[in-house]
Amino acid sequence: MFIGQGVYGNVCKDWKNLLALQLMEIGVKNMVCDRCVMVVADIMRRMGYPDARVTMGRVSVDNTLSDKEFERLDGMLVAAGFELLRDRESSLVDSVKREVILFARNPEVNCRMKLSAYLAERIGIDYRTLGKLFAGHENRTIERYYIAQKVEYVKELLAYGDMTVSEIADMTGYSSVAHLSRQFRDETGITPTKYRMAGQRKPLDKV
Repeated sequence: MFIGQGVYGNVCKDWKNLLALQLMEIGVKNMVCDRCVMVVADIMRRMGYPDARVTMGRVSVDNTLSDKEFERLDGMLVAAGFELLRDRESSLVDSVKREVILFARNPEVNCRMKLSAYLAERIGIDYRTLGKLFAGHENRTIERYYIAQKVEYVKELLAYGDMTVSEIADMTGYSSVAHLSRQFRDETGITPTKYRMAGQRKPLDKV
């Protein structure tokens, strides 16, 4: 479980040491949107912690949780599609995923800044280190994960049905419709037009 004082605090592996912390921070995997924050906040309220501070991928509480409370929290999170982070490396990988999703969906940023520079700036760790860590945990590169997220965003825009493929290519930072179509086909096996006719998306945490 990732517990610390600050985003990159020390990892406490011994649960006895957890009880010594006045401010407890708990890492939560698969939080990728504002709705996820609302769901986890509701879980904490049901746990008896209505004042818990819930942000993307992290829960902070003023009191320490007992072993039984951790077990209950773990079960409730899993039931809702989330997972407790067990170590600092897992927490960093989850941070990379969240930032990549934000980057893929923000053309104002991804059109003027490279992904490598963005992640290094946002997370505070050089891109080469993040890349090795990510590949070791996910068995794919950050670049491949980014492409998968871009394609998933294209799927979402196609499903809305109010933009042409050319407009979607411009909005998502592709250099051309041909570039978008090629990358889309590589990821899905079909063209954007055929996908629009079928329309079947995955949850972001499953991409």
